[in-house]
Amino acid sequence: MTAAQLLTVNLGVERTGPWTSNGRSGIDKRPVPGPVTARFTGLEGDLIVNTKAHGGPDKAVYAFAREDAAFWERELGRTVAPGNFGENFSTVGIDVTHAEIGERWRIGGAVFEVIRPRKPCRVFAGFWDVPDLVERFTANGAPGAYLRVLTEGEVSPGDPIEVVKRPGHGITVNLMLRALSTEPELLPRLLEAPEMIPKIQGKARKWIAAQEQRLEDLERHHVVGAGKGQGQA
Repeated sequence: MTAAQLLTVNLGVERTGPWTSNGRSGIDKRPVPGPVTARFTGLEGDLIVNTKAHGGPDKAVYAFAREDAAFWERELGRTVAPGNFGENFSTVGIDVTHAEIGERWRIGGAVFEVIRPRKPCRVFAGFWDVPDLVERFTANGAPGAYLRVLTEGEVSPGDPIEVVKRPGHGITVNLMLRALSTEPELLPRLLEAPEMIPKIQGKARKWIAAQEQRLEDLERHHVVGAGKGQGQA
C-alpha cells in the first residue's frame, strides 16, 4: 500500500478563452518544486481570478487524488496530468473521496481540515473541452476536497500526509456531494458533522422545514377531504 503523500503542489497560471467566466482563469494549475507557503486564504503564488467562487478560508486549497485521476484517464483515453483538475494538491495513498468533513491532515509545516467537496462548473468543462463534464464528474462521485488551513506553514512535493484527526461521524466528501447535488434527501445527515459550514447547515435545515411543511399540507388536505366526505354522507 502506498504511503499517504503529497505528490505535487500546483499553482495556477493564467488562461484565456471563451470558456472562462471573466475572460481569464486560473484553473490550469502546474506543479512547482516548492516549498510553498499555505496561508489561511490559499497558497502563496496561486492565481485565483474568480474570488467569489474560489479561494478564501473555506476553499483555501483544493486536493485531488491521483487514484481518482486514473478513472478519468481511462474514461477520456488521454493523460490527465497533476493540476489538470484545478487542484493545488495532487495526492497519493489517501482516500480523499471518503475523507470525513472535519478530518485534519498534517502536511509539511501546515495543518489542513477537509471542509467540502468541489462542485464542478462550466469553466472546468470548457478547460477540458468536455461539454457534459459537469454531469459526468458529479455522477462519478469523486470530486476531490477543499481544505481549510488551520495552521499556516510550508509544504513541498513529497511531504507525507498524516491524518491527525478523523471525527468518526461518517459524513464524507462523497456523501456531502450527493446531498448537495443528486440526493437532497441526504441533506439532514450533514447536520451530524459539527464542522459543517454554517451556510450548508442552513440549507439542510431549510430542506427539513420544507419537508415538514409539505407533510402538514398533506395532512390538512386529507382532513379537509375526509370532512367533506362525511358531510356528503
